[in-house]
Amino acid sequence: MVVDVELSDAAVDRLFRALADATRRDIVRRTLAGGASVSELATAYDMSWAAVQKHVAVLEGAELVTKEARGRERIVRGIPQQIQRAQALLDSYEQIWRGRVQRLDALFAEEDN
Repeated sequence: MVVDVELSDAAVDRLFRALADATRRDIVRRTLAGGASVSELATAYDMSWAAVQKHVAVLEGAELVTKEARGRERIVRGIPQQIQRAQALLDSYEQIWRGRVQRLDALFAEEDN
């Protein structure tokens, strides 16, 4: 079953692996609200700049953020469209399960009659 033709299985895997980590989810949240340098992001976490940079690289690989040069800094910005794709994918799964529950309800209602 094809749920979203815009996302391959590999892209879906990268997306949800990236979102599986609390720090990466927080980085996405922060960068959707406005761009931030990797150095600015690093001050928010109890980890090294290099560790934050690795998190950003995972998010870039999942196309959840972009990083652009601004002088010596690299500004990280969230990509809202990718979050919307994830939401659409989850919505489609919800519709599948709701349909299954409705069919079960109908089956049980038939048995009661």
